[in-house]
Amino acid sequence: MPLITLKNVRHAYHDRPLFTDVNFVLEPGQRVCLMGRNGAGKSTLLKILAGEVTPDDGEVATAVGLKRAQMAQTVPTDDRGTVYDVVADGVGDLAAILREYHLLTHQLAENATDEVAKRLDELQHEIDTNDGWNLQNQIEQTLTRTGLDGELIFQKLSAGMKRRVLLARALVNEPDLLLLDEPTNHLDIDAILWLEKLLFNSPCSIVFVTHDRAFARKLATRVIDVDRGRVTSWSCGYDDYLKRKAEALEAEEKQQALFDKKLAQEEVWIRQGIKARRTRNEGRVRALKKLRQEYSDRRKHVGSVKMEAHVGDRSGQLVFKADDLSHRFGDLRIVDDFSTVIMRGDKVGIIGRNGIGKSTLLRILLGQLKPDSGHVKVGTNVQIAYFDQLQARLDPEQTLRANIGEGNEFIHVNGKSKHVVGYLQEFLFSPDQANRAIKFLSGGERNRLLLAQLFAKPSNVLVLDEPTNDLDADTMELLEDLVMNYPGTVLVVSHDREFLNNVVTSTIAFEGNGVVQEYAGGYDDYLMQRDKQGPVSAGPPKSDAKPAAEAKSVAPQKSSDKGRGRKLSYKEQRELDSLPDRIAQLEAEQEAIQGKMADPGFYQKPQDEIKEVTQRMETIGDELLAAMERWEELATIQEAAG
Repeated sequence: MPLITLKNVRHAYHDRPLFTDVNFVLEPGQRVCLMGRNGAGKSTLLKILAGEVTPDDGEVATAVGLKRAQMAQTVPTDDRGTVYDVVADGVGDLAAILREYHLLTHQLAENATDEVAKRLDELQHEIDTNDGWNLQNQIEQTLTRTGLDGELIFQKLSAGMKRRVLLARALVNEPDLLLLDEPTNHLDIDAILWLEKLLFNSPCSIVFVTHDRAFARKLATRVIDVDRGRVTSWSCGYDDYLKRKAEALEAEEKQQALFDKKLAQEEVWIRQGIKARRTRNEGRVRALKKLRQEYSDRRKHVGSVKMEAHVGDRSGQLVFKADDLSHRFGDLRIVDDFSTVIMRGDKVGIIGRNGIGKSTLLRILLGQLKPDSGHVKVGTNVQIAYFDQLQARLDPEQTLRANIGEGNEFIHVNGKSKHVVGYLQEFLFSPDQANRAIKFLSGGERNRLLLAQLFAKPSNVLVLDEPTNDLDADTMELLEDLVMNYPGTVLVVSHDREFLNNVVTSTIAFEGNGVVQEYAGGYDDYLMQRDKQGPVSAGPPKSDAKPAAEAKSVAPQKSSDKGRGRKLSYKEQRELDSLPDRIAQLEAEQEAIQGKMADPGFYQKPQDEIKEVTQRMETIGDELLAAMERWEELATIQEAAG
């Protein structure tokens, strides 16, 4: 028997229709992923399924006795008390009695007064009368199942742990239908994997909205697509949905091309004059009017975001060089004896559980925070554009236009002058939206606006702290393309496994207790390398913040360590002084050759000439790397000598 049936449902938001004529049947045991662009109406459809929103028209039929539970996209700020109190709210009318009983049992253990004992007897009677012990057991089992300590204070938890508590509250009453809006937001990768396993093994039906493609791929048995007011069901997993959706869009484009051709022919015919208005042609005239109306009503496929970052002047070959960084907050070791070199063009992912210190490392590299020990060298001509979702501020009363233009009608991106409204259109904001207040945007639309704001500023280093939260899959793929093709350097903190796999060339992983390791490749590459070498032993906390010997003993000795404790010879000093000019010459020659190879006519030249130029390009790359390594070695010796 279906859990929920939607028949000819229509709904609008303000004056904008979200969807029309929705017909949808949800069967038991299905795990349904709602897909669609930001602002398409996914969260609204979820609220209709939850019974929170009544559609403007149509019928919503639910199974008798259907138990629904949901977890909202945002963490509420008004929940108080312990984790037990919050989870107990999910059992319904007996929640207050069970919470009081739980509290008094602890008080009785600490302070066994007659008054407390008497009240406990009264509560036990009420629980007995209402068959509440089963609910009490469900609360305890749910806390165990979700790995939660019921005595912790909810407001003191991290955002990720709060979402775990809210999920436990949704699950505690053993619902038939679980509704989740962006459940992976603010969760680290370990928590996402835990959530995947929990939901995969859950017996209830699940309808969820997510931006995490790997999460959707793992869980979805059916996909509901919300696109231009139409809600289409695809009885398949996420990957098959992508293929079928692409085929459907291609067929739609062909059909619309035929329609447009017919409409154009009829418009030519109607302009022929009096012949078109004869009695025998009135049917054709009415048909033309119908074609015109259909064309007017047609909601064309929303275009793609045209993401373009304003690229500044090129930075030097070296962007960041960190030596022996150590930092802690109180007894918590953030990073211990970590070194890295980040070169121009590197795409570096930073991963680790929430609260472990990823953003702190970024702040140290950017010079916003001084480490307890070690130092960071920043290369020449570094222009940083920093996306920090948690610290970004948007005035909800300000219009999109005012936010981007900052009082100006035009902005300049890569040498081109663009009108503010036109620039916003490239990020899929209509001219009407450009003049609306930011408070009317969805979460994903706000993130898209933040990216538009960021990319309007010149940069050669992008620092992205959780850039993918709330973005729809299409926009995320375009962000991936931008990052991959960005000519500068990228540092990105993300819990999105697919995003990391697609864009980064190396991964800095926080292993815990101050141990930070660097791996080649993306997230899957990191897993393979970590599994081969075995888990890193962080050891017990140390009394000082000096180098972690156990963490560094597995790493090969750096060439720069060979000369510590001595001064440079006269010859070495001259070599060090000459290396910057040598590196600059090689970079200039490399850039000149790149310009030649970018000319379409280059590949029409004789094969010998093409081969000579390409071989020289490879040689320059090797010489540049050798020169940079030698410069690093000599500079380190000089610094160590004081």
